[in-house]
Amino acid sequence: MSDRDKSAATRTPPVTFIRQVIAELRKVVWPTRPMVAQYFVVVLVFVLVMMAIVAGLDFGFGQLMFKIFG
Repeated sequence: MSDRDKSAATRTPPVTFIRQVIAELRKVVWPTRPMVAQYFVVVLVFVLVMMAIVAGLDFGFGQLMFKIFG
């Protein structure tokens, strides 16, 4: 039996699991409020740019189809 099979056969008790989760969460470097605000703005701008590109392509292909089949 491999080590992976042995670890799959033994279950971690729920209390131990919760303690391990809390220990891992303490290691996380949480972003500050200004960082979150900056990330929000970057993601918002990216999404708006992508929406504009997709809307432009949709409009352009729609007009092309009307010229071809209309």
